[in-house]
Amino acid sequence: MAQSAPVVPEAKGAEASPDLGHIRSGETYVGYKQATGFASPESLKADIAADYSIANPGLNQWGLAGTWTVGAEQASLGKAGGGISYRFSARDLHLVLGPAADGKPIRFQVTLDGKAPGADHGSDTDAAGNGTVTATKLYQLVRQSGDVTARNFEIRFLDPGVQAYAFTFG
Repeated sequence: MAQSAPVVPEAKGAEASPDLGHIRSGETYVGYKQATGFASPESLKADIAADYSIANPGLNQWGLAGTWTVGAEQASLGKAGGGISYRFSARDLHLVLGPAADGKPIRFQVTLDGKAPGADHGSDTDAAGNGTVTATKLYQLVRQSGDVTARNFEIRFLDPGVQAYAFTFG
């Protein structure tokens, strides 16, 4: 009996295998219960709406911009135009996001180093960095197509109400 070749799955997007040799960023929670690496000049305020601004985060640091209510497990955006920045080093950047309780889709735009991601866009964004939160799930926002280097990621939400939970990297 001839040996058959191993099955190699054709996983795409967030289901593709991580690039373990290049990950220098780890899972990061946005809710205050497990938040690490928070770099906005304002301190995290638990369970109340507060205004935040983004400084220049160092590697594996992140910050909020706009009006957010940070809960134990997630942060909720109160007004359109708010965002999140993260300085990371990995091939892929994922963020668990969900819509507000009313379920309305939330449009967003992603930039890398202040520009549209182009070829480095993830499966849930286009080359211009545009995407939409339609359900609570893991969104692949960046997949670096060339050499993996430290990058400044920013996501801006064009509609209020988004729920942000955790970053993961691949």
